[in-house]
Amino acid sequence: MVLFFDIDGTLWNYKNEINEKTIEAIRTARALGHKCFINTGRARAFVTNEKLLGIGFDGIVSACGTMVEYNGEVVYNRLIPSDEAIRSIETVRKYGFKPILEGPNHLYLELDDFRSDMYGEKVIREMGDKLRGIDECWGNWELQKISCETSVPASQRDACFDELSDLYNYIIHSDKVVEMVPKGFDKGVGIEKVCELLGEDIANTFAFGDSINDKEMLLAAGVGVGMGDTYHDLTEYADYITASLDDDGIWKAMKHFELI
Repeated sequence: MVLFFDIDGTLWNYKNEINEKTIEAIRTARALGHKCFINTGRARAFVTNEKLLGIGFDGIVSACGTMVEYNGEVVYNRLIPSDEAIRSIETVRKYGFKPILEGPNHLYLELDDFRSDMYGEKVIREMGDKLRGIDECWGNWELQKISCETSVPASQRDACFDELSDLYNYIIHSDKVVEMVPKGFDKGVGIEKVCELLGEDIANTFAFGDSINDKEMLLAAGVGVGMGDTYHDLTEYADYITASLDDDGIWKAMKHFELI
């Protein structure tokens, strides 16, 4: 089997704490011959935590299926063309959005846009020297997707979405946060690409997620497992709802399906 795991709310909590039974379950699964992949909306530059990577994974699907690594090598990497990126940045700024450009090696944002913003400060703190300014790197970014702070009227936000609707699908997390994912990509596409790479039937896959941005991943996999006690009702998309992250949800689901 090939197993895919979201990070935030699935592998770790909002404090970036990883349950020891989660670590045990993934390591046991790999020892039994299952392949385990991270499958995250985070760009690869934002997946650097040593404890997380130290669990041991066969590969990483990042930035909503736009990049795939296997055995430490990048096997697929789709970057947004420079002209599309410039158009996107100029458009979101015109409508009052504050963008974060997400790429394989760096994240790009303007510090003044995110001072006193809880999520922005978390990004700034975690990224360290992998953070770059948008304007100082103008036209020379490597990026795969864009996230934006969108504290503007809904009509203004929707007008921006319409203007860029030929380029992106949107994952609206709240009235203040949106992910802009290039059309044709999502976490489910990431699973498909890994299965093509491995020559594996997609029916032999499991996906574990907690959020609405895991919908495509849960639907694409042979078995979709939703984490319990989350903000999102995943019963429409998941085949099975397990216990919460803090209540050994991954370990219990893997026991339930006799993966370990």
